[in-house]
Amino acid sequence: MINSNKYDVIIIGGSYAGFSAAMALGRSLRKVLIIDSGKPCNQQTPYSHNFITHDGKKPSDINTRAKKQVLKYPTVTFLEDKVSKALKGETNFEIKTEKGETFTGRKLLFATGLKDLFPQINGFAECWGISVLHCPYCHGYEVKNERTGIIANGAIGFEFTKMISNWTKDLSVFTNGETSLTKEQNDILERNNITIVEDQIDYFQHNDGKIINIVFKNGTKTAIKALYAKPPFEQHSYVPQELGCEITDQGLIKVDSFQKTTINGIYAAGDNCTVGRSLALAVSSGSVVGAIINKELIEEDFT
Repeated sequence: MINSNKYDVIIIGGSYAGFSAAMALGRSLRKVLIIDSGKPCNQQTPYSHNFITHDGKKPSDINTRAKKQVLKYPTVTFLEDKVSKALKGETNFEIKTEKGETFTGRKLLFATGLKDLFPQINGFAECWGISVLHCPYCHGYEVKNERTGIIANGAIGFEFTKMISNWTKDLSVFTNGETSLTKEQNDILERNNITIVEDQIDYFQHNDGKIINIVFKNGTKTAIKALYAKPPFEQHSYVPQELGCEITDQGLIKVDSFQKTTINGIYAAGDNCTVGRSLALAVSSGSVVGAIINKELIEEDFT
């Protein structure tokens, strides 16, 4: 039950960064409201890796356990809803939700994550997070030495391929159209026995998200075990921008080393403000920003 609509901190986004910040704040006796709509970007990913003490666990299980632990602190409240609007006042922020609720908080933390924008390739969305992967540190070990592909082109494709070659030597680059690799990049890839395929992709043949073949528009196909891709993304919530928070050229919320945005009293943590997308980094940034927000509140009250 929500007993009052006034909070020290309102956290928008209740996943790994949001819960981590809420724990630090709950343990600091702060009255905290977490608002989350239950749509994490890794909801399709079957297992999480490279997160110490939780390696190989389901992301949903980690999230459920985190929520249970955080809500043991009596000053922390969770609301399943989505923030639709936020206004900045002289001393606090007013939050409105899609379900018609209104809350005020002295500080705002956005832990809203990112929304991946998938290419128009049938089967891509179904395989995302299962056999179409974004991060070798999160998933590379499980597909080590397997026949692996990379959907990429140009300088980004070259650098990504170089990285993935650490996990497997059976590697192909699918440019999905004419290559924009330079002759030098092309020569280096060929010297490393990396195949470059320029055929346009039609769809992915898969079994419950596990890719079997890449099928091309010319009718040919290539068997593959894993595929890496870096699709573009957008902010999951545009409320920070509406409040005036600056966005970087990469599309991330601009923050300083203390997770502060360019608007006083507003903070960001997790995927929405960092190029490193992982559970461990999200939890770390949430813990840092929770302590920073509490210190700011102490300074305001004490002086």
